[in-house]
Amino acid sequence: MDKKTYYIAVGSGEILEPADTTGNFEFEIQATPEEIDQLAELFEDQDDAEGDTAARAIIPYRLYHKDKENDAYDANLQEIYRMLHQLGTPETRSHIESMNILDGLRP
Repeated sequence: MDKKTYYIAVGSGEILEPADTTGNFEFEIQATPEEIDQLAELFEDQDDAEGDTAARAIIPYRLYHKDKENDAYDANLQEIYRMLHQLGTPETRSHIESMNILDGLRP
């Protein structure tokens, strides 16, 4: 299947096609519809994980680094960036590499 260009806004979980962009995106990728479905699923998982971390945030004595909800959020975010890196343009891959977010992830 042919790949199309998409623009991604990680913070809002948006996957935009060229006709929908208004300059509010961080990354450009080339993906098949199946890959976009996988990415959309990761964004949905991230939204769920974000809700879990918000509910946990009201517990003041629990440290961030000892918190399974935050670990799940972080792991999911790394998976999103790994997929964006795999599908990204050279500029996208370079930018993600400069963020050092993929350090420690298996290829």
